[in-house]
Order: sequence, then structure tokens, then C-alpha cells
Amino acid sequence: MEDFYDLCYIMILAGVIVFIALYFVDAGYGKLMTEKWGPTINNRVGWCLMECPVFLVVLFFWAKSDVRFSMPYLVFFLLFELHYFHRSFIGPFLMRGNGQIPVTIMAMSIVFNVINGFIQGKFLFELAPHNPFYATLYSGDWMLDPRFLCGVVLFFIGMTINWHSDYIIRHLRKPGDTKHYLPKGGMYNYVTSANYFGEIIEWAGWAILTWSVAGFVFVWFTMANLVPRAHAIYNKYKIDFKDEFEARRPKLKRIFPFIY
Repeated sequence: MEDFYDLCYIMILAGVIVFIALYFVDAGYGKLMTEKWGPTINNRVGWCLMECPVFLVVLFFWAKSDVRFSMPYLVFFLLFELHYFHRSFIGPFLMRGNGQIPVTIMAMSIVFNVINGFIQGKFLFELAPHNPFYATLYSGDWMLDPRFLCGVVLFFIGMTINWHSDYIIRHLRKPGDTKHYLPKGGMYNYVTSANYFGEIIEWAGWAILTWSVAGFVFVWFTMANLVPRAHAIYNKYKIDFKDEFEARRPKLKRIFPFIY
């Protein structure tokens, strides 16, 4: 368990470095795509390849666990895999157009997803069941605990915001239209990166419902990655859609409604 916590502390520190670095260097994919990141690969293929490792790693730890059908471990597994099944095998193939993603970005994402899958899967399905504190915490009564219930509600609220925001982005343009638009509707009425806001809420719910350092590491790294990126997107929209942006600016924030 001590070695596991050491890995978590390393990831927390890495998150700090990523958070600072991304305020100076834009991760060049999606709206911030640039040629300086090198060779690219089709968006659909790239997103599938970089997201499926975490799905498979957690599936591996769950499949070999002796508590895989026990509550609440089965619920943990189903919630986590629901998100990543959609992210790996459904979401990429709903994308429109022929966008590209740099191979370097894809490779870095694969590394993170493998490590994150290891942290989540090993803790929940291998370490926690044999740790006196967590084995007691994750008894059947845990599913009636306010922390679990609150976390599940936040998880699904965040997932809904994330999926709905992605839907809005996919339908900004009609077939054949090549123009770019400032997203609006849903949480995009309040933030320019509504999909990121939803994802942070979702993994904050995960951290609460698992009440674990593994969950905290995940939501922290998610914020460290997405908050600076939301700042970069905000600045890009401010330039690309100057008049419309200024009209909506009084209540339009980057990623956290009414705050930032």
C-alpha cells in the first residue's frame, strides 16, 4: 500500500507540473490544433486508441478480483466502465468531419490512461478489499452512505453535462458547412468549455463515491489538464468570435460557471 501511495503522490506532483505548463504551452489538439506537434492520425482512430487502454486495464483488474461481483465493487466497475466504454467505442465514432489528432498527443494520453487505469483498478479491486480500513468502509452499507449517494448523483450530473455538451459541439454545423461557431445552449451559456466542466463534476463525484486517494488523484489530474486548456480555448474564442463573444462576455466564464 505504501508503494501505491508513492505512485499517487508522484501523479499529484505531475499534475502540478502539467497545470503550470499548460498555461504556457497549448496542447495542440481539437480547437488548438497546430502543426508543431508533428504527424497526425484520424481523430476517430486516435481517440479510440488513446481512451480504450484505461477501459481494458480496469477490466483486467476487475476480472481477476475475488470481489468483482460484490457490492459496492461491482457498482464502481460499472460506473467507471460506462464512461470509458462511451469515451472509447461510441464517442469517437459520433465525431463529424475528418479531423486529426497529433500522434504525440495520442501517445501521451495513452501513457496517462494506462497509469490511471492501474491506479483505479489496482486500488479498488486488489488493494482495497484486503485493507482493513477500506474493506470495512466498502461493506454493503457503503451504498447507503451519504458520500456514496452524493457522489453517484454528481457522477451522473457531470456525465450528462459532458455528453450533452459534446452533442452541442457535434451539431454546431450543418452538413457541408465549414464555418466555425461559438457554442451556445446548455452549459455553454455559462462557460466556453462546458464539456470539460461536466467531466470535472463527474470525476469529483467519482472521488466522493469511492472516498479514496485514487479517486482524488484522478479528479486532480483532470482539473490540472482541463482548466488551463479551458483558459486557452476562452482566449481563442475571444479572438475568433470577437463581437459575439463581447456580447455574451458578462456571464460567460471559462470552465466554472460564475467563477472562472
